[in-house]
Amino acid sequence: MENIIDLIASDASASEVTDTIKNHLYAKAAQRVEMGRPEVAATMFAEPEVETEVEPDQEPQEDQE
Repeated sequence: MENIIDLIASDASASEVTDTIKNHLYAKAAQRVEMGRPEVAATMFAEPEVETEVEPDQEPQEDQE
């Protein structure tokens, strides 16, 4: 980040400043993708869980008087 501020302060060309900003943003995005990759892989390639339905024996009936 200091590099970007130094470029702006030293009156570097606009394209150089934007290229540096883009490089920092891409690096940060790649880091976040790498951090989330194990969780997504575990979710996508895990064995599917089989849901079993539990049927109640009998529903409670109201007293009708």
